[in-house]
Formats: sequence, structure tokens, C-alpha cells
Amino acid sequence: MVDAVLNTAKEKMAKTCAVYERDMQSIRAGRANPQLLDRIMVDYYGTPTPINQVGNISVPEARLMVIAPWEPKMITPIEKAIQTSDLGLNPSNDGKIIRLVFPELNEERRKDLTKAASKAAEEAKVAVRSIRRDAMEQIKKLKKNSEITEDDQRDAEEDLQKITDKAIKDVDAIYAAKEKEIMEV
Repeated sequence: MVDAVLNTAKEKMAKTCAVYERDMQSIRAGRANPQLLDRIMVDYYGTPTPINQVGNISVPEARLMVIAPWEPKMITPIEKAIQTSDLGLNPSNDGKIIRLVFPELNEERRKDLTKAASKAAEEAKVAVRSIRRDAMEQIKKLKKNSEITEDDQRDAEEDLQKITDKAIKDVDAIYAAKEKEIMEV
């Protein structure tokens, strides 16, 4: 009973950390990274489709990303999607491929990106704590229904706190790595 509650909480917390890490990959740190385009959708015959499914994405240099659409007529929709996104990049094309040049980040933009990463980290921690609260309620319910003893309840709550502390530590580590990457000149 208690193990199922703890395992469910652990899985949910791990998923929260994974989502946060994926979100951090989409924050631009002045370096070309194909995952930046994962969230951007292109209108492909009336269906919103990720850019990586309508063309080949490559990074020939640290500050340059090249998108080669499989269909030449997809160049314009891909360009529009990138321009309307929150990446702040201006694509250029030669009729066959799209080039994205990543400019050096200025100090103000670095601070803004760090704040965004920090806010997302706080949201991830809130989600982890919410998962802990739900699991605590389930454990208390088991005790109330006399399915577990008081000692079992206390042990389960301690284990749950350890799982929560580890998840929060993971979020902090992801944030620290991203902050270092953003502030690196």
C-alpha cells in the first residue's frame, strides 16, 4: 500500500524534473542547439507539425543552425514560425536552406534568461511539493482507515520527504547548470 503511494510520488516527481530539464533545453544560451526548435510548430498541410519533422536540422558551427526542408515550399512557413516564436532569431534563406545565426547574448538578455530559468525552477519545485502533499494525504488516509500503523505512517512520511528532497535537489542542479551556461561569455 505505502510502497505504491511512494513509487507513484517518485515517478511523478521524476517526470516533473524531466519536463523542467526539457524546458531548460529550449532556453537559448547563445549557442545553436536543435532542441530550441522542438516547441515551434509549422503549418504542414493544415496540421501543426514540429520543424524537425518537416526538414533536417544541423549545426555546422557553434553559432549557426541550418534547416534543410524536405519540401522547398516549406521554407516560407518555417521562416514565419521561427520569426513569430519567442526565440528572437531572424532566419535567412537561399531558396533551399534556412540559416539561423545565433548572436552573442548581451548582459541584460543573459539576466532575463536567468530569471526565466529561475521562475521555471520555482514552478517545478511547487509541482514537486504538490505531489508530496497529495502523497501525504494518501498516507494519512491509509492510517485513518487503519490499513497501516502509526510507525508505518511516520516511516512513509520520512521516506516521502527524502524523495522530495532529492527531486528538489535535481531541479536545483538543472537550474545551476543552465545558469552557468547562460552566464558563460
